[in-house]
Amino acid sequence: MPPLKGRSLLTLLDFSAEEITALLDLADRVKRERVQRTHSRRFEGRTLAMIFEKRSTRTRCAFETSFGEEGGHPVFLAPGDIHLGEKESVEDTAKVLGRMFDCIEFRGYRQQTVETLAKYSGVPVYNGLTDLYHPTQVLADLMTLRERFGSLVGKKISYVGDGRNNVARSLMIGCAKLGVHMTIGTPASLSPDQALLTAVRRSAEVTGSAISVVDDPRTAVSGADAVYTDVWYSMGEEEKAAERIALLRPYQVNEDLMRATGKPESVFLHCLPAVKGNEVVSSVIDGPQSAAWDEAENRKHTIKAIMLATLGLD
Repeated sequence: MPPLKGRSLLTLLDFSAEEITALLDLADRVKRERVQRTHSRRFEGRTLAMIFEKRSTRTRCAFETSFGEEGGHPVFLAPGDIHLGEKESVEDTAKVLGRMFDCIEFRGYRQQTVETLAKYSGVPVYNGLTDLYHPTQVLADLMTLRERFGSLVGKKISYVGDGRNNVARSLMIGCAKLGVHMTIGTPASLSPDQALLTAVRRSAEVTGSAISVVDDPRTAVSGADAVYTDVWYSMGEEEKAAERIALLRPYQVNEDLMRATGKPESVFLHCLPAVKGNEVVSSVIDGPQSAAWDEAENRKHTIKAIMLATLGLD
């Protein structure tokens, strides 16, 4: 295992292919331990601050259960519980939490907030989601694909929908680092920003993966081993709902689009929660090609692996 003790996970841009693979290997191990009930109390005597500006099911449950079941003490902090950025600067909150907790998780809006927490707390900080990145989700995505196919190198993921959102951005990074081909199918107005595309394509040149963006959903999914989608508008974008639904309706993942992969063994992925009838139909997400529920479970195992590695307990 590469030395990750003391590191924060703010974006996968900061991690090498070797480090990401080591985290996936550790996640495989802790998943086996969970199934066999052979895990120990590695977090005993440790504390985790969990700051949530945005609601959560999988992120909260994954951090809280994986830390607590091994003897650690997670503390949930909602916006109304603390003075984060209100009446007290983020810097000052970070300094206080760093003296009381062994690690901090943040799920919210601004990437700058999680970066400030990491800069001033002095303890590992984990990005549970910001408007720009969702690295813990993508680790679970990659783990799920590796379980299904045995290897990631040379596989193709097609993401259809809003190409600018945090999942699409983070998935590009993870795929480029690990040699996975990725095509984003999205309207031109929702294409990922050019600066990030340039950065991930530099990584892709090293690993041999191809990262592309097209506006036709059927072209995007052709030859795909996995078809991935996400909600058409995120938390905080509710006023754009009608506009996004109209714009993204042709990108709905339905049985016809899944057939367009040309691969009956292709799987369907979704970070959840899903709006069935919008970005995906029930017959796909609840059907035999869906790996969405394995993917949701793997949030727990990858998050436990991150905390074990960065606390030096692996």
